[in-house]
Amino acid sequence: MSNSSLFFDKCYEVVRQIPFGRVTSYGAVARYLGAAKSARMVGYAMTASHNKDVPAHRVVNRKGLLTGKHHFEGTNLMQQLLESEGIQVKENQIIDFESVFWDPAKAL
Repeated sequence: MSNSSLFFDKCYEVVRQIPFGRVTSYGAVARYLGAAKSARMVGYAMTASHNKDVPAHRVVNRKGLLTGKHHFEGTNLMQQLLESEGIQVKENQIIDFESVFWDPAKAL
């Protein structure tokens, strides 16, 4: 198994722990995994996570923007999934981001 496959699997393990109605950032996952400069790799892992039972819609950028939304089917699927969990989104931005942010370093 390649290093990137191992890293992706570690990302999936963390993302599966994000509670319903909460979000985290690519960078927070990367920092938790001891690879602080690998936020982009976490993004690649989320893009490759379809059909792997990973709630990738709960991972956003450090400002709460839905930067990965293009990788979901349909026009607004990422936003719809978040809203179905009670997270408010306006113009691709999570409202009150700090209150729904989940930091794996403090939780796991």
